[in-house]
Amino acid sequence: MTRSLEFPRYGDKRNSPFFEEYLAKLLEERDRAGLTEMIRQIDALMITVEPGNSVAYVGELCLMTPYHYLVTLESEQHDTHVLRIDMSAPDLLVREVKDPKTRGIFRSLNEVYPIGASRPNSRYMGEIFRVTNPHAVVELQRSRDVRFFNQDQIRRLELPGNMAVVKPSPYTHNIVGYWERPETDIRVYALGLSSIRGDVDAAYQQAKETQARLGIDGVLLPIDHLATRVYSQNREAAILEYLTLTSYYYWGSYDIADQNSSTNVTKSVHHANELESPAKVFTAANHPYFVNHLLGLPSPTEQFVRNFGPRLHHLAVAVTDGELGGRPHIDYVVDSLRRCGQDFLLDVIGSKEEGLKQIFSSASEYSSLIVEYVQRFGDFQGFFTKGNVANLTHAAGVDETLRALEAQART
Repeated sequence: MTRSLEFPRYGDKRNSPFFEEYLAKLLEERDRAGLTEMIRQIDALMITVEPGNSVAYVGELCLMTPYHYLVTLESEQHDTHVLRIDMSAPDLLVREVKDPKTRGIFRSLNEVYPIGASRPNSRYMGEIFRVTNPHAVVELQRSRDVRFFNQDQIRRLELPGNMAVVKPSPYTHNIVGYWERPETDIRVYALGLSSIRGDVDAAYQQAKETQARLGIDGVLLPIDHLATRVYSQNREAAILEYLTLTSYYYWGSYDIADQNSSTNVTKSVHHANELESPAKVFTAANHPYFVNHLLGLPSPTEQFVRNFGPRLHHLAVAVTDGELGGRPHIDYVVDSLRRCGQDFLLDVIGSKEEGLKQIFSSASEYSSLIVEYVQRFGDFQGFFTKGNVANLTHAAGVDETLRALEAQART
């Protein structure tokens, strides 16, 4: 039996007694019930964008990441473009709403937040996990009060018909899906008519030609981690809920006091290599917004959640360890993309001596998601240094403040 509590713990963030008590109880019960063994890796990530934006977003992703355009699946209300690296890394499902008047639960999650409402159909939806026995997984999760969309709701929302999908989290607003796929089988999504769309393929081909011309195509790796931002009061509940729904374990948390936030990491018990099943990171403010005027501290994380809602903030793409032209690969990648017009929120931070270099891109105009690049040196195993994450959080906070002002000016 997998023992989810036997992994080493990292970090300096102190959790509540409630968190520590129920972390142990939930993971021990999950292991005993067999859920940890039945729920395996993340097979796909789902993103929705506004009408007319998916072709440009596919081109952007295929330039900035190692993903390739595979196929488009057309249903009545959505086109879904499947992006794939290979079968050892998760797919990206980029879903475009055809009619801007289309309404549903995912749109409603955006509309109560000032910047989220400006792009009501654009959001990261969640992760799809491969499971070995979907019926048993669903029954066990239902017995733990987990709620699922029924088949009629899945049909009306045009979610993949070969999946069981948990309703959006009250803490992260993300969904989790389960489906059965023998590990040797390819991924096939029950999402509509399949075709290779000429406009999408042209955007993809242009992106890959640019990658090759820049010389960055050989140094980009799959997604390393997914970073979600939540309200300060929901930090512990969001982590515990995700561990309830998945086969991940609690890696640890770091306090970033000067940015009034903490970074909290969960990882797959089955895959030590994040590139096979990305780590899921939760960032939350240390204090709610209404005490900041008393503390005199910045609060970029809480500001983001108040403007966009709880949601995914960035996808982190790994870069191979090595140098090109006497510069670390990450510097070469960033300089090359900057020459093509891609903006970044700051310069590359960190160093080889510290074991890690990182950077945030500007947020995509199509999905609002940031792409992070991360290069680890040697045997460095972590996700950040405290100095790095403080600088990244500050830079993102400045960008988000500017976007909030722009949104106010438009209204």
